[in-house]
Amino acid sequence: MKKREPVSKIMSDQLISVNTTQKLREVEAIIDENNIRHVPVVSGDKVIGLISKTDLERVSFVNTIDGSNLGTSMYDVLSIEQVMSKNLKTVQESDTIHDVAEILTKNEFHALPVLEGDKLKGIVTSTDLIQYLIDQY
Repeated sequence: MKKREPVSKIMSDQLISVNTTQKLREVEAIIDENNIRHVPVVSGDKVIGLISKTDLERVSFVNTIDGSNLGTSMYDVLSIEQVMSKNLKTVQESDTIHDVAEILTKNEFHALPVLEGDKLKGIVTSTDLIQYLIDQY
């Protein structure tokens, strides 16, 4: 197993991002249509948050309790900024896969925006890391 490979080797660079002017319904559609679980939230080139399928499910959970569609109507009440994770951990594209593995195992999240300086270049997920390990054997 190679120990010093950069995260750029396993990150997804076919980026899909959203901005704070979009609606939560749009984010849900983007996640579903692209079969992804995490979407960086950007302001220009700067990453300001991350929104996940789990974040959206948490907001719409009320719908499953009483069946009144209250959960999905919350999409019309809440903004992306209210739902997204704001205290982001990020990595640079030159950081190693090992660095990413350490960060993901020590924290309670499953995706990291990958930057070049301050500019968003990709995203790496726990799934990318597991696939990399599978490919090693």
